[in-house]
Amino acid sequence: MKIAIIGATGFVGTNILNELAHRKHEITALSRNAKKSDLENVKHVAADIFNIQDLTEKLKNHDVVVSAYNPGWTNPNIYEDFISGSNAILNAVKKSGVKRYITIGGGGSLFVAPNLQAVDTPDFPKEIYPGASAARDFLNTIKEEKELDWAFFSPAFEMHQGITTGRTGKYRLGLENPVFDENQRSILSGEDLAVVIADEVENPKHHQVRFTAAY
Repeated sequence: MKIAIIGATGFVGTNILNELAHRKHEITALSRNAKKSDLENVKHVAADIFNIQDLTEKLKNHDVVVSAYNPGWTNPNIYEDFISGSNAILNAVKKSGVKRYITIGGGGSLFVAPNLQAVDTPDFPKEIYPGASAARDFLNTIKEEKELDWAFFSPAFEMHQGITTGRTGKYRLGLENPVFDENQRSILSGEDLAVVIADEVENPKHHQVRFTAAY
């Protein structure tokens, strides 16, 4: 398959790129600054997501677009940048003619109780609230999208560079609620997040819905 990955040089994007490249797909890796690739099936391309016309052209003729866009958790304008960037990408995907779109958002919008999302609980980390709130608001936006065959992935609550399990290839799927293990932890490595996304690319199971995964 021919796959475009937006945000391909970040933590999440790099893991997804490596997994899909290993599976021998043809990858266009889009990021702010293009770099050389040692892999024959990976082409790095510089892209400004806010230049919708240019991004549209670069997305054309792909089978799937995967977005791991994140303006940075320490960005003081993360809420505004996440919303505007995500909407720009969505617009470009629609204009490109690519129908299948998978975007990685946040886990804060998962429901931990009836009508209660994690981002609204008292113990939710304040330092990531703006980004998590932006991801939730964009989820509400994309839920109204009827043209694209989209899927919105919410990572496990514990999904960061400190997870040392590496690539196990094992996970359990969920939809609106977190997936917890026997210790009531929702955890997944970056490598296994990439396995989840690559499996969804190859064998689509989620259509115009949000989904999640954890061990």
